[in-house]
Amino acid sequence: MINLGKHNVLGIGVDAIDYDAAAARVIEAGKNHQAMAVTALAVHGVMTGVGDREHRYRLNQFDMVCPDGQPVRWALNLLHGCKLNDRVYGPNLTLILCQRAAEQGIPVFLFGATEEMLTKFSDALCQKYPQLRIAGKRASRFRTLSESERDELAGEINASGAGMCFVGLGCPKQEVFAFEMRSRLHMPLIAVGAAFAFHAGVLAQAPPWMQRNGLEWFYRLCREPQRLWKRYLTTNPAFLARLAMQKVGLMHRSQDLGQRPSKEVLFG
Repeated sequence: MINLGKHNVLGIGVDAIDYDAAAARVIEAGKNHQAMAVTALAVHGVMTGVGDREHRYRLNQFDMVCPDGQPVRWALNLLHGCKLNDRVYGPNLTLILCQRAAEQGIPVFLFGATEEMLTKFSDALCQKYPQLRIAGKRASRFRTLSESERDELAGEINASGAGMCFVGLGCPKQEVFAFEMRSRLHMPLIAVGAAFAFHAGVLAQAPPWMQRNGLEWFYRLCREPQRLWKRYLTTNPAFLARLAMQKVGLMHRSQDLGQRPSKEVLFG
């Protein structure tokens, strides 16, 4: 297991960690009903924090920020000599956690996406891991929640008996959700984004060779150009430029904690 702690990537603390260590931390927290906020960030996720000081604060409060994208792993190796051999890809981490949860009798809760996708995702997980217990699931309302709705949702998740909660709202909404709900839920919240759609069979994953070479963004851009062109064609160059400037000491010399959010905004 590799767990080298947090390291500064463009002002955001990213954990230099592997699958085994990341899963072990989540499972331990799940067994002990300890609150924990976890996410797996690719380039887009990192850049959401770079461009927004309040969101940067949220990300820097997370218990664990895994290097989801290959470029984020490369950044850890380039800037800090971490020598990581692999990323911690959210969809893969989801399966590893579900397998271990099934083996150790830890129920899971699924939050986000649509009713149809949740059903497909839940069915796929139970087919793959027959011993896995889905304690509950709730689709997103796709809007901001009121305080009463927030409290009702927190009560439902806690009362379900789940030991961990997977959150699939897309970046950065899922990170906002995990940050705001961490103090209200007695379990790890794991923001895994597209894992819901991938494992539900709704969205195709890039071929392994493209994933290994950091080209997953190009695969997704080709499949959804109208939705993703601006994200990838602006954030990727900006990430590389800032990475180069951090390497030579012109920017991001230390982790920037950002600014505490002025108000709570919970999308659910």
